[in-house]
Amino acid sequence: FQDMIRRHVSPLLRARLGRFPAAVLVGPRQCGKTTLARSFGGAYFDLEQESDRLRLDVEWEDLVRGRRLVALDEAQAYPAVFPRLRGAIDADRRRNGRFLILGSITPALMREVSESLAGRLAVVELTPLCLPEVGSRRSGRLHRFGGFPDGGVLRPRDYPSWQASYVALMTQRDLPAWGLPARPATTERLLRMIAASHGAVLNATNLGQSLGVSYHTVQSYLDYLEGAFLVRRLPPFEANLRKRLVKSPRIYIRDTGLLHALLGLAPREDLLDRPWAGASWEGFVIEQILAYRRGRGDDLDAFFFRTHDGHEADLVLASGKSLEVVEIKMTSVPTEGDLARVTGVADLLGADRMTLISRTSRPAFSRRRWSSNLETYLARC
Repeated sequence: FQDMIRRHVSPLLRARLGRFPAAVLVGPRQCGKTTLARSFGGAYFDLEQESDRLRLDVEWEDLVRGRRLVALDEAQAYPAVFPRLRGAIDADRRRNGRFLILGSITPALMREVSESLAGRLAVVELTPLCLPEVGSRRSGRLHRFGGFPDGGVLRPRDYPSWQASYVALMTQRDLPAWGLPARPATTERLLRMIAASHGAVLNATNLGQSLGVSYHTVQSYLDYLEGAFLVRRLPPFEANLRKRLVKSPRIYIRDTGLLHALLGLAPREDLLDRPWAGASWEGFVIEQILAYRRGRGDDLDAFFFRTHDGHEADLVLASGKSLEVVEIKMTSVPTEGDLARVTGVADLLGADRMTLISRTSRPAFSRRRWSSNLETYLARC
């Protein structure tokens, strides 16, 4: 069934390949990068496999001269390929759409890209499945089980065993291989602590004290977790206001299936009974908005906003000179007070649009003020 889902970043990726000699497709392990790359045709190589590295070496000259797209999966595992790519691209800079590079960790891959291929390629992020890809009928399932094709919304019977295996794979094999110095048990404990504070302002000092490491060590661990697309640090929006602003980021587990497994949600347990259900929904909506809008090519910077005297917004989206303030409520019956609060923050920041996203069945829109459910928002934004 995964092969039948048309990934919404496909047009963006195709367009970028049309404009650049190469494109980099980044995203977490098992989010569907390989399936998407194979759908473009051409030659495919998994560079974590020695047999594919050998095959690439043998066929390199023919591939460079040929007209087929060459897809190189997990390219950060084979750094020697990047100087060769640069040479092939520079030998014929007018040819676009030649190489598609796939990778599962941003820092290692982008370091090679910046050193060897700067200015020669475009970067596109693929996320786990998002709501417009699976349809509104699966909205609840997507929130509960997450968007990973092999163990989330498409195969809920595998929850939470798939998620537990995924976390084990990342903490025991991938993250150490990518350079994270923490012991696997420490990394998993850190992930569980982040899950417990999902949606809260990051307190790296407290996390460090619990793990027996320094504030700076926690920040370095978080760099790896963020680079592996496991967590998101949502930075604060900095405004020139006469108010004291919260200056630490909020932290989220990006996939709600992983979040719920880390928090111990049983397969048939009522999610709404958990005290963190609202925070889970908030993170889910943020990820859906960013996945969909960036995946169609919107140039968005994302923040949250909070002052020490009580003004706050869950999400602030900046695109050029345009600003949108978004408040997220899990309720199906939003109130005038909910809208008034987001309106107050929008007025404070001079935003072009203020949006209240809830589970309402009666969306309402004006030029500047929106009250909507997630599905309708994504269809109209």
